[in-house]
Amino acid sequence: ESKVHPELTEKGAYTTDMLYPYEEIKKIINYAKSRPIRIMPEFNMPGNTFIVSDAHIEIMSCLNKQPNLDKFGPEPPSGQLNIADPRGSFAFDVITEYSRLFVDLGFHMGDGSLNLDWWKEDPVIELYVCDHPGESIESLVKGGFNQTVGKIQEMGKAPFAREDSMLNFGYETKNTTIVEAWVSEDLVSKVVDKGYRAIATSWNRYYLDCGHGSWLSNFEGSSWCGPYKGWQKIYSYNPRAKITDPAKQKLVLGGEVALWSAQSDETTVDRNLWPRAAAFAEIMWTGSIDPNTNSTKDIGKIARRLTTTDSA
Repeated sequence: ESKVHPELTEKGAYTTDMLYPYEEIKKIINYAKSRPIRIMPEFNMPGNTFIVSDAHIEIMSCLNKQPNLDKFGPEPPSGQLNIADPRGSFAFDVITEYSRLFVDLGFHMGDGSLNLDWWKEDPVIELYVCDHPGESIESLVKGGFNQTVGKIQEMGKAPFAREDSMLNFGYETKNTTIVEAWVSEDLVSKVVDKGYRAIATSWNRYYLDCGHGSWLSNFEGSSWCGPYKGWQKIYSYNPRAKITDPAKQKLVLGGEVALWSAQSDETTVDRNLWPRAAAFAEIMWTGSIDPNTNSTKDIGKIARRLTTTDSA
């Protein structure tokens, strides 16, 4: 639900009962807080925003490009905010509204899955770049990121970002930004080398929806991030292992397992989460070294505990 832009709720929801009203979100936040669990919002902007076009087509770019979907986006339908549009206040409206609703001190700017080809073929953006010497797609992206970070900080929140935006587009922000490293295991060290705090969420270790087949037609029935990630693979990964500088090791705040809703619902969520999330939680809380033996923990021991927990 958006009270600032109610037209998004009216035109963007699949049905009237498929939305999160303010009161329901507040209940979720209070329920989690009593456990204690953090609920942090992530609004993917400017990418993956096709649904905004149902209410505001005038601020959108490269909508539902067909065929050759892969050229324009990771999943259908393609579409993202027009980075050359002077009405950039829409993104600020989203940040302002939901920074007030979500009380957590973090706010994820959801800047992943960007494809510059989306903008390079937009005539409005092409004309803007031609009329503004020194500007480019890349400079517009960087400028948009800086403005987004500034707005999140203005709202008293810590910005969270994805590392591909920084490393692929050369975008750099203040070290107060916390960076999610998801593209590969090696990028955790690159993030901390730049002085940022990092959260390890590498898809080839921590994506729990992988290996269940594809919901897209262009993967020949296989998952883009397959195979399935067993709990052993999750448990055996130490995101600090390749970082030798103790000061940089401290910049790795922890990790995150990710379960996306494209192939998970109330029927499959428990099966997809457990016991893998439990194995992940232990390795994050207690580390990979057994203090009694000063060696890597025995996977066989946790297997027995997980079996007991799973059957209880």
